[in-house]
Amino acid sequence: MEITDLTPAERRVWDAFPRGEGVDFREHPDATGAGGETWGPERTVRAEVLSALLLGGPTAEGQVAGLNIRGARITGKLNLKYAVVEHPIRLRACWFERKPLLYGARLRVFVANDSTLPGLTADTVRVDTTLRLSCCTITGPVRLAGARIAGGLFIRRAVIGTPATGGEDREDQEADQEPQLQVNHADIGTDVIAMELTVHGQTKINGTTVGGQINLDDARLLAPGGTALHAETLTVGTDLRAMRMETHGRVNLTGSRIPGQLNLAYARLVNPGGVALRASSCVAGEVWLRSCPTIQGAVNLRRSQFDMLHVTPATLPEQIRFDGLTYRTLVPHLPAEERLPALEREAAGYLPYAYEQLAAAYRSAGDEGAARSVQLAKLRRHRRTLPRHARVWGLLQDVTVGYGFRPLRAAGWLMALLCTGAVAYGLRPPAPLKPGEAPEFNPVFYTLDLMLPIIGFGQEEAFGPRGWYQWLSYLLIVTGWVLATTTAAGVSRSLSRQ
Repeated sequence: MEITDLTPAERRVWDAFPRGEGVDFREHPDATGAGGETWGPERTVRAEVLSALLLGGPTAEGQVAGLNIRGARITGKLNLKYAVVEHPIRLRACWFERKPLLYGARLRVFVANDSTLPGLTADTVRVDTTLRLSCCTITGPVRLAGARIAGGLFIRRAVIGTPATGGEDREDQEADQEPQLQVNHADIGTDVIAMELTVHGQTKINGTTVGGQINLDDARLLAPGGTALHAETLTVGTDLRAMRMETHGRVNLTGSRIPGQLNLAYARLVNPGGVALRASSCVAGEVWLRSCPTIQGAVNLRRSQFDMLHVTPATLPEQIRFDGLTYRTLVPHLPAEERLPALEREAAGYLPYAYEQLAAAYRSAGDEGAARSVQLAKLRRHRRTLPRHARVWGLLQDVTVGYGFRPLRAAGWLMALLCTGAVAYGLRPPAPLKPGEAPEFNPVFYTLDLMLPIIGFGQEEAFGPRGWYQWLSYLLIVTGWVLATTTAAGVSRSLSRQ
């Protein structure tokens, strides 16, 4: 391109490029890229001029050349497809007529903060330092699939996509809509900072590796009826922060690896009629669902492994899928009676492992009483799955000794029967079977002789009750055997679990 073909605005950019000096076309220092379609020729720069500078522009000895523009209207397509650009690109507060094409390019740095773009195509781009799109308004898709960014990706306070229109018909088609933010299968060297990001459509980061953290605090990911965040097999070096995030659509974290925190504290997850949070087969250090409103939609945490899970029963929806979920610590520490109803919401029905896992969490916290309550609830739930005729024995163990987890019940039953027998036989002692040879009658030990199947005090063999007292003796014998058997079975079961 000949320098004689340049407009005055383009001449300013051309002359500043060799020294990397900034060119500010803004009338006011705090102006942004909004409304750039109405800017006149004094602020208009052709994209082909910028491409010519970046690919073969003049340089100055001892100076670092670079493109540094603020407040320009960039017409045409900035086409750097497969290009190797050795100079930094900084296009702040600019308005782009067409979406830049950076597919397969090798760049030093790319900054477009505060700008307005119709989209960005940068699949498989290589960036040696950082890529910044903070505070941008981007009406079309941003494609960074397969990108390799040695530094960080910054898209804080950006707005990507346009709000859905057309009512329910549009919402029903949202699942099939093209993703608006694609960073899938990318490799980010440090952090992804996307605080206060708004995306109208799907955000896709599945298969991506991030060396540091992902920060989605206060983000709004809106894809009603579809997948708001698609992050399968995501690998993060430290944390995935999403405090106060709002999502409409499914959040899919299946197979992700997050060694630090998966922090969804105060987040609002909405996908009625579908799955709001799917984090199955995940491995995470700490999962925080602290102070979240009740999740609207199902929660799937099957086969995941967490060191710590922070969730309250009020946060969980009517349907959960916790089959195979493993956690070491469950907080906040609540009574078992508050945690147990949530296990009734399991979509797969009765899952013994879910009760065992909850009991283990209470036991690791040193709350043996709560652990026993969970084990008792598990056996009661199991009893409901049995045929009617098979429930009788379990019901008997429950009423008498609480399946061995309530041993004082047996003592209560024994004491009540002992008092009944002692009073009845004390008022009317049975006649001796061999007068003159029988020991002195004792109503208390006579009742114990009837009730205890192994221990003998010599009273039962020496006296023979008659009438309804004889039927009372039969009742005491049968009840004693039942109590002894159920107590032994229950205590054996309890000891085997310790």
